Amino acid sequence: MDPNVRPETMERITTPELAQKFIDEQIAAVKEQVGDKKVLLALSGGVDSSVVAALLIKAIGNQLTCVHVNHGLLRKGEPEQVITVFKDELGANLIYVDAVDRFLDKLAGVDDPETKRKIIGKEFIDVFAEEASKLEGIEFLGQGTIYPDILESDGVKAHHNVGGLPEDLQFELVEPVKLLYKDEVRVVGKALGLPDNMVYRQPFPGPGLGVRCPGAITRDRLEAVRESDAILREEFEKAGLAGKVWQYFTVVPDFKSTGVTEGKRTFNWPCIIRAINTTDVMEVTVEHLSADFIDHLVKRITTEVPGINRVLIDYTPKPPATVEYE
Repeated sequence: MDPNVRPETMERITTPELAQKFIDEQIAAVKEQVGDKKVLLALSGGVDSSVVAALLIKAIGNQLTCVHVNHGLLRKGEPEQVITVFKDELGANLIYVDAVDRFLDKLAGVDDPETKRKIIGKEFIDVFAEEASKLEGIEFLGQGTIYPDILESDGVKAHHNVGGLPEDLQFELVEPVKLLYKDEVRVVGKALGLPDNMVYRQPFPGPGLGVRCPGAITRDRLEAVRESDAILREEFEKAGLAGKVWQYFTVVPDFKSTGVTEGKRTFNWPCIIRAINTTDVMEVTVEHLSADFIDHLVKRITTEVPGINRVLIDYTPKPPATVEYE
């Protein structure tokens, strides 16, 4: 039987009981595979890598080393959450790498979307490889490969969708959730005790906020994306929309318009709000927000986010638009 093919008889994981059964089976399988050797895992804070990290911690404890690379393109509070959940609460052996300046310096002045992706991907690989080279006795590489990755990309998990992991790191792979679909991974994550805002984290692009800061990324405009996104997520949570809308985010494009703030003329960026629903990402419909809710968002974002003087709503489905702007 091909280990990368999900058996037709495999039961869908839909309940805590089935999730716990899966966890117990994978703990035993990981222990058998790894023995007393060490495992390295790139922990992005996304659903897949977080669930794998929590599962491996249960299976092998300090034999696991997690590396979390902060490239400056994460959403507000995400690096801190990774540290709190995995290092403070789960006791993980976690290496935190502050690579913000390194990434943003390399991205300065680069406006081509594909070039930006390649820079982010290469830099991540380089940082991860540097951290791996400092460690001794690592023989295994943990990865958050899930079944759609196998179906869509011949079994290769492209970390952050921007390039994969170093080919010269000759590690045997440990992929405990590779036969699961995303909804099953979430059920397992919940059973492992991970927080809801991590388990039910909405889809997030590989290059992070870099694709929501179109054109050449500047630190001030990137911060405007991060802060407006945080306000949007907070208000969607308050309004009970967080679990009902598939994805919602802000974009701050690289152009400015005139405005008036506290009686003074401004020349600042617009902030675009996008809220969408889909089942397969091939076609996307738009979530039509209420006028009162939009008014509230406009007031908060234009008042609280430096550099923003107007808010636009993107009501374009896919097709003709794509989900992201880059």
